[in-house]
Amino acid sequence: MTDQVKKEPKVDSTLSKGLSILENLAAAQKGKGVTELSKELGLTKSNTFRLLQTLTTLGYVKHGEDKSYAATLKTWQVGRSSVENLNLRELAAPELTFLSQETGEAIYLAVQENLSVIYIDKVDSQKPIRSWNAIGGSAPLHCVGTGKAILAANYDRIRDQISGSLDRFTDRTLTSLDALDRDIEATKSRGFAYDTGEFRNRILSFGAAITLPSGETVGALGISLPDISLPENGAERYGALVAHAARSVSSKLSRI
Repeated sequence: MTDQVKKEPKVDSTLSKGLSILENLAAAQKGKGVTELSKELGLTKSNTFRLLQTLTTLGYVKHGEDKSYAATLKTWQVGRSSVENLNLRELAAPELTFLSQETGEAIYLAVQENLSVIYIDKVDSQKPIRSWNAIGGSAPLHCVGTGKAILAANYDRIRDQISGSLDRFTDRTLTSLDALDRDIEATKSRGFAYDTGEFRNRILSFGAAITLPSGETVGALGISLPDISLPENGAERYGALVAHAARSVSSKLSRI
C-alpha cells in the first residue's frame, strides 16, 4: 500500500500579505507610510500601496493627511467580536466574583488593543476608598497589572513595538526599556504582574494573563486598589489569587 503524502494547505499570497500589513498597523502606536511598511514586511512599494488601497476601501485602514496609514476601529471591532465569540466574559464571570469576594477590591477583565488594554468587564469595589475604571476604559500595557501580564506573555513579539511608547504617567512609571525588561522578568518568575502605582498615583494593581491552549493570550484578570488598602503580605496573596483565577479561565478555554 502506498502511503499518501499529506499536502500542505495552499496559502493565498495576496491575502497573506494584506493581513501582514493589517497586523503591523494594528500593533503600531502611530501611522506608517508605504516605504516604511514595505521595508518592514519585505514587500515591494507598489504591492504595499495596492494592498493598502484595498484595506482602506474596505474600512480597515485609514489614510491620514500626512500620507501615513493606520488601522481603524473596524480592526478592533473584529477582534472584539472574536473575544465575544469565545464567551470570555461569561467564562470569566465566576473568577471575577471569586476575586471580588476574596479581596473586596475592584476586579477587571481586560483584552489587548494595540499597545493598550481595554476593560471589558468588572466587579466594583464596595469599599469607601477604592479604585475605579469604566468598562470600555483603557490603559497602556506597560503601566497596569493586566497590561503588564499580557505584555509579559508576548514580550518577545511586543518589545520592539513598545520601546518607543513608554510614556510617563507617575514617578513610578517604567520609562526605560532596561527597567521594563527587569520588570517583565520578575513578572514571569513570580507568575503575576504588579503595578506599583505606575499609571495612577497610589493605585496598585495585580494581573495575570488568560491564554488559549496554543499559548495565545486572549486577555487578563486584574485586581486594583489604593495603596493604603493593601494588607500586610497582600502583594503575594493578591498576586497568587489573580494568577490562580487566570489559570482557571485558561483551563475552561482549553475545553471549548
